[in-house]
Amino acid sequence: MSKTTPFPITLLCGLALLFAGCQGEAPPPLASRAVLVQAVAPLAVGTATYTGEIRARHELDLAFRVGGKLAARLVDAGAEIKPGQPLARLDPADLELAATAARAQLAGAESDLATASAERERYAGLLAKKFVSQAAFEAKDNAANSARARLEQARSQSRISGNQAAYGTLSSEFPAVVTAVLADAGQVVSAGQAVFRLARPEEKEVAIAVAESRIAELKAAKALSVGLWANPEVRLRGELRELSPAADPATRTYAARIRLLDPPPEVRLGMTARVFLDAAGEAALLVPLAAVVDQGNGPLVWVVAEGKANPRPIRLSRFQEDGAVVAAGLQAGELVVVAGAARLVVGQAVDARPVTPPAGQR
Repeated sequence: MSKTTPFPITLLCGLALLFAGCQGEAPPPLASRAVLVQAVAPLAVGTATYTGEIRARHELDLAFRVGGKLAARLVDAGAEIKPGQPLARLDPADLELAATAARAQLAGAESDLATASAERERYAGLLAKKFVSQAAFEAKDNAANSARARLEQARSQSRISGNQAAYGTLSSEFPAVVTAVLADAGQVVSAGQAVFRLARPEEKEVAIAVAESRIAELKAAKALSVGLWANPEVRLRGELRELSPAADPATRTYAARIRLLDPPPEVRLGMTARVFLDAAGEAALLVPLAAVVDQGNGPLVWVVAEGKANPRPIRLSRFQEDGAVVAAGLQAGELVVVAGAARLVVGQAVDARPVTPPAGQR
């Protein structure tokens, strides 16, 4: 009877120890990864900005009421004018001749009326003595009435010619600033052709162009503030006065006018200005567009805290040119990954390096 050789006890013990060692060994830690981070910033008041130009609320083209040759131009662009100040003059020769002719016609009409009235009075006396017929008297009476009507016509024409002679001098009825000169001395202009472009400086406003996607935002703004490019320290209050109902066919934007409330004297026409919108609604945060990741379960960002990166779901409000507006899920000051998030895993250690925000790159 053969005897089975027992399995070496020492080998069993070695295998048991080896198996136990494999079961209790921890996986190797993930290597630290370098990422760029940026602090979450609160959405500043007036983030939406529009660039425009200081304009006068009342602008108009000034023209002669009569045509003629422009004999003299008395002001240049940029001149501040007073009411009644002469701005330009037409050649007065033709206007004076027309006025002289009208006065001569008036004198002739007065003479004709005097003659017709004397004839009527004479025929009235003859009719009373039965020396002329009633028909003859009525003819003289009609002639006198016609002469009186022609006199009234001549008087009106004389007044018109006198006014036209005065229209040869162009002036403004109110204080204004000459913003453009559209005709010069020696040029023949027609009645109504613009010679100057004037702006009344008592009311100033900012002309801006608004994209169709921003119209609701502009209307809902709690307040508007205006800054001057030449003097950034000056901040003015404004209000929406006018919004065009139709888009410009070339730019597809809507023209808007922002009235300036109590502008200081240093605000001059033609200056460059910026309009800031104080948007209504709850406070929001701004993160770079590159920080927002969507892996199919909604938007999220990678937040770095205590040297480790972890994903954080967020709720977005909108996208704009300088970043994404976060309505919920983050707090101001938290660090979010803006570059290097593609290969991160939950809880991975990171070497966070701050990136310079766009405002500090200039």
